[in-house]
Amino acid sequence: MSDTSTRELLESTARLAAGYRESLHERPARALMSAADLERALAAPLGDDGESAAEVIAALARIGAAGSVASAGPRYFGFVIGGSTPAALAADWLVSAWDQNGGLQATSPLVSAVEEVTARWLRELAGLPPSMTVGFVTGCQMASFTGLAAARHRVLRDAGWDVEAQGLFGAPPIEVLVGDEAHYTIFLALQLLGLGGSRLRRVPVDRQGRMRADALAATLASLAGPCIVCAQAGNVNSGAFDPLEEIAALTHQHGGWLHVDGAFGLWAAAAPGRAHLVRGIGHADSIATDAHKWLNVPYDCGIVFCADEAAHRSAVSLTSPAQAAPYLATSTRLRDPHEFVPEESRRGRAVPVYALLRTLGRVGLAELIERNCRQARRFAEGLTAAGHEVLNEVVLNQVVVSFGDAERTRRVVAAVQAEGTCWCGSTVWQGRTAMRISVSSAATTDADVERSLAAILRVARGTA
Repeated sequence: MSDTSTRELLESTARLAAGYRESLHERPARALMSAADLERALAAPLGDDGESAAEVIAALARIGAAGSVASAGPRYFGFVIGGSTPAALAADWLVSAWDQNGGLQATSPLVSAVEEVTARWLRELAGLPPSMTVGFVTGCQMASFTGLAAARHRVLRDAGWDVEAQGLFGAPPIEVLVGDEAHYTIFLALQLLGLGGSRLRRVPVDRQGRMRADALAATLASLAGPCIVCAQAGNVNSGAFDPLEEIAALTHQHGGWLHVDGAFGLWAAAAPGRAHLVRGIGHADSIATDAHKWLNVPYDCGIVFCADEAAHRSAVSLTSPAQAAPYLATSTRLRDPHEFVPEESRRGRAVPVYALLRTLGRVGLAELIERNCRQARRFAEGLTAAGHEVLNEVVLNQVVVSFGDAERTRRVVAAVQAEGTCWCGSTVWQGRTAMRISVSSAATTDADVERSLAAILRVARGTA
């Protein structure tokens, strides 16, 4: 393809993408085609000869506009999915255009430098020590995997065992403690790390899903040996925060490692009016979070923070020089990003985060967090005033609401999704079937909230 045709293709694609983004303000929040219809539309015969790139992209744009869920739009409140700001989206296009392998400083000094600067800003915004190491991964699932791999290394090293060299066969058993409402990604990370997803100890929580520090203290008092505690900063249903300061003190008194799942709640730290919710976060040994949730960058981007650089590097890097590839030009002075993540080949995920933070600034990010929290409160007030039961204390951006019994609530959720003004998911929280409303998008205006609230109430009135 010539330079001219490349430019024409990219410019036409930019117009198609811009048209799609502009449509999000008025189109239904749900997908407009079923998965089966999409498969039929996409299943053109694969010919011997290639097709025109412009025609292929135009077909993808047409089908994608109908088949995508409007999760980047202003009235999508499902799964704690953020939108993506224009600057973050544009930066993500640059990442693809640059086509860098961000694993080594030698393969992309650009990605290495952007990660270093962005990591510094993120630590400052989250109120974390400047010595914490940072890795950019696919999402909070892989961030927890990485943080817990570092935990496994450190607690076994303290017990005299080198897990990277010797594996888990014969290793001292590790006690893992989690709150009774820990997110499922914690269990999967433990399973992948060979620590077992079902042999852990569950610590009781209060009515909002917060781990009870007194129950943790009692459990720790009965244990000996290597120990990892997993806490939450932002319950996925209620938005509630574990008492991190007390949990950190108890964990460290026991000689354990504290991992915090802060998938979206960590960024409460960036808003002065919400920062008290994460008090004690700086005492965590590792923290997992997402940027594609409340930081509103395109998928995918997760972030892991670690207080023990040696444990972090050892857990995800080859520790034996004899096993290293001789052709890898490892930097002796600058940061090699792959030393902090499980992936070697990787895109420059920090670049959209860099653009997002520079365009919003500290005040803009704080305002985004506070605005979404205020909007969640408005949902709760409107639903309560209409006689529906809000089940959680709305301390953040999450609202959990029941419309009666489980069956009626499920019907209301399905009807709201089908109606299309907004999209909200269902959940089961503390035995109650409910609608969950997650307000996480920078695109959501107060007018979008009022429009969505009116639609939910209208649908609920018409659902027997």
